[in-house]
Amino acid sequence: MQLFVNDLTVIDCSYLCPERGIVGESWIVDIVLDGALNEQSMVLDFGRVKKQIKAIIDNSVDHKLVVPAEHSYTKVTHNSDDSANWVDFLRPDNRSIHLFCPADAFAFIDANVVSVETVTDYLKAVIKRELPGNVEGLRLMLRPESIDGFYYHYTHGLKKHDGNCQRIAHGHRSKLQLKLDNIRQPVLEKEWSDKWEDIYLGTTEDIHSHTELTLSGAAKSATTESTHTCYSYTADQGLFELVVPHTENFVIDTDSTVECIADYLATVTKLENPDKKVEVRAFEGVGKGAIAYA
Repeated sequence: MQLFVNDLTVIDCSYLCPERGIVGESWIVDIVLDGALNEQSMVLDFGRVKKQIKAIIDNSVDHKLVVPAEHSYTKVTHNSDDSANWVDFLRPDNRSIHLFCPADAFAFIDANVVSVETVTDYLKAVIKRELPGNVEGLRLMLRPESIDGFYYHYTHGLKKHDGNCQRIAHGHRSKLQLKLDNIRQPVLEKEWSDKWEDIYLGTTEDIHSHTELTLSGAAKSATTESTHTCYSYTADQGLFELVVPHTENFVIDTDSTVECIADYLATVTKLENPDKKVEVRAFEGVGKGAIAYA
């Protein structure tokens, strides 16, 4: 007997990619369980699937930076009590990425690359350890949202958030809708989609100099003020630091909440189109977001 749950949850995370850098992603999760009926005449109670398995997925990869632990660019160093990690992703040509964050901000995948397949294998192994004995098989499907239009992958951190959004390197794959006088503007949507493809959206007040950060030796050797932007803040979960290439970074003066992102896009668009009514619908991952007008 098989039990299925579609749209069990959405994984909003970021991952390190040799070519693209730090990539924000949103994957919808579907699951199929195969097994004998239990004493309740069920494979597994839907409530338990939705609560327990969703929690395992959320705790394993959601709102984390997923790191390909076996890639040659990856170097991981633990602090003295293993409560935090330095992660150096040593891409060449001034494109290296460096972090110092609490250990829970990372998910380390035993693979050379982060992909739907390697993340699926990682999650299946974690989930199987928690399933009851009557459940004999597990199929897990990760899929991107089907988007008819333009979208971008962005990574950010929200230091004022009281949950896992405070982690400095988590992200989303998000669609964008922009209207002038109530008419969709695909040309403008594509411009922002191209500009913010695989981008880190940082906040001005979180920028610090290299000398102020807890940089690893590798980070000190691979970065300079002229090539990289440094971010640092302390949130409820601890100290978060990130160093990213200028070329893969975009700074706004406000926090990078989806409300502020929508407002920023609306304000910039209004400046370029002062005689038009502007409406921006910015998404944060799948099925949620903010609307701003100017």
